Amino acid sequence: MNSFFARKFVVQGIFIVIILILLTRLFYIQVVSDEYFLSAENNVIRRLPIYPARGVILDRNNKILAQNEPVYDLMVIPREVKAFDTLNFCKLIGVDKKGFDKRFKKARNYSPFKASIFEKQLSVKTYASLQEKLSEFPGFYVQNRTVRRYPDSIAAHFLGYIGEVNQKVIDQSNGFYRRSDYHGITGIERSYEELLRGQRGVQNFMVDALNRPQGKYAEGKYDTVAVMGENLISSLDKDLQKLGEELMKNKIGSIVAIEPSTGEILSFVSSPGYDPNLMVGRQRGNNYMALLNDKYKPMFVRPIQAEYPPGSIFKVVNALIAQQFGLIDENTSFNCPGGYRYGRKGFMGCTHIHGAVSLRKSISESCNTYYGYAYSRMIDFAGMRPVNAFKKWRTAVSAFGIGSSLGIDLPGERNGLLPTDELYTKRFKSDRWGSAYTISLSIGQGELGITPLQMANIAAIVANRGFFYKPHLIKAIGVKKVIKEEFLKKNNAGIQAQYFNDVINGMSDVVNQPNGTAWYSKIADIEMCGKTGTVQNPHGKDHSVFVAFAPRDNPKIAIAVVVENAGYGATWSAPIASLMVEKYIKKSISRPQIYTDRIMQANLLPGAAINSSGNTKTKADSNAANKTNSVKKDNVNNE
Repeated sequence: MNSFFARKFVVQGIFIVIILILLTRLFYIQVVSDEYFLSAENNVIRRLPIYPARGVILDRNNKILAQNEPVYDLMVIPREVKAFDTLNFCKLIGVDKKGFDKRFKKARNYSPFKASIFEKQLSVKTYASLQEKLSEFPGFYVQNRTVRRYPDSIAAHFLGYIGEVNQKVIDQSNGFYRRSDYHGITGIERSYEELLRGQRGVQNFMVDALNRPQGKYAEGKYDTVAVMGENLISSLDKDLQKLGEELMKNKIGSIVAIEPSTGEILSFVSSPGYDPNLMVGRQRGNNYMALLNDKYKPMFVRPIQAEYPPGSIFKVVNALIAQQFGLIDENTSFNCPGGYRYGRKGFMGCTHIHGAVSLRKSISESCNTYYGYAYSRMIDFAGMRPVNAFKKWRTAVSAFGIGSSLGIDLPGERNGLLPTDELYTKRFKSDRWGSAYTISLSIGQGELGITPLQMANIAAIVANRGFFYKPHLIKAIGVKKVIKEEFLKKNNAGIQAQYFNDVINGMSDVVNQPNGTAWYSKIADIEMCGKTGTVQNPHGKDHSVFVAFAPRDNPKIAIAVVVENAGYGATWSAPIASLMVEKYIKKSISRPQIYTDRIMQANLLPGAAINSSGNTKTKADSNAANKTNSVKKDNVNNE
């Protein structure tokens, strides 16, 4: 009996030992050892993402602005890496031993078992050399993808650039983005990211221990196809954009041109600019820092982010609003003795003693006195308290798209500045103030700030005789050429059509009559209507501004040009706009080459100012010429 129980305990002990051995082995396989993990995840099946090509961006005439080109990311699975000729490997991919060690440590820290990028964006040439010997480097393989290429190196601020996603973007993408994916960071690349990026696919491959493909897993049953992003047809005219960037070389400022009948932006120039190809490739980080530290701020998107007092171009807005309010008409005339007196001792100077000035003449000769009186009527003689009249005036101004963003399809647009009555009530410690306290607003100075896009939109409103479409940069989306509904909505500026007649007459005289401030910019066979402006700049030489549209009837283009630190609007901005208008309408330029060369060769960057005759002036000369008047006195023939 005792023998039976003894044998029973022995058998039980043997079973217990066997079970313990099996459990220990199972624990080792699942927790301690990576042998089976590697076999299952890497040595048998390799899941390769297929990155879709981003949608191509075209100009309005289907010319390519942004396309794709192939590159190759070198991937590594650290636990699969075996001993190999490291120096030869480094030579093939163009890195040193220190760089190799740094990259390998980063990959291992990320995961010993999962693939990660060892070296991104290998060129076709480098890939070809590496591919021949890739089997000598176990644990490494190549992942195909595409990057952007900009064939004409233009429109960087419009196009924007792409870059690798960070953890915040990954977390906010609802699982779409993964580590090492790219996304649009600025410009159209960002605004239309969800359309441009496409849909990622995947391929499942069988590979052996030497990292050699052994065919598709399950004959590709579980593979998915990458779907290319949607193509975008932009509103830009590539040839016009090129000309604009050439004209603005060595200048700080903007050009914005709009098709008034649609709101489509024909040209979007921010100067200084940069080659968008600098933001592609393995030197992108170094290039980015160099651009970021450039004192002229080439990455600043001036057409939608720079804010300037509009200067005399704002007289167009005040002329229209005063008529709409019934306080002036085409027959209203004011006497100009050389300036406008306000308050007890206030005086706002004018450029000349104009004598009797009509509405039309006030535009063509840019009479400050006329707008002092017109503004006074709108604020002081409107049949209500001045503070309430100011509120009414401000509402009318805002209908022109001033003081709020226009909603362009680019990130980062600023609102501009349109002062409120609360600002002045707080400043003057009372709401019992009138036009004398804010008289600078009558001629577009003071607390006003307008972006170049808003300036161009004002020109489009006048061209359309009272309405505008939301300015936009993408004309159509995809093969179906879808147009966003918001771009088809007509926005009313609140001014009846008949009040535009004399304003447009005056704007035509600015360019087409010998006494106009932009006579030098007249275009043969095209009636361009425009308004010059010289904007006070407390930090240096005044800014040159010009807005225009053409032709007068059935306008095809409205434009705004701002050249910082360049002085009179007629000297630089108006000729630039004139060349842009002629190029767009005629597809060529008829002016003598010397006319164009004068602008293209001019260096108007701070420290190398050029006067109206084209002679270089020193910075000291420019500073000495700065005005100290509280209100700018425009030169009628050189505004």
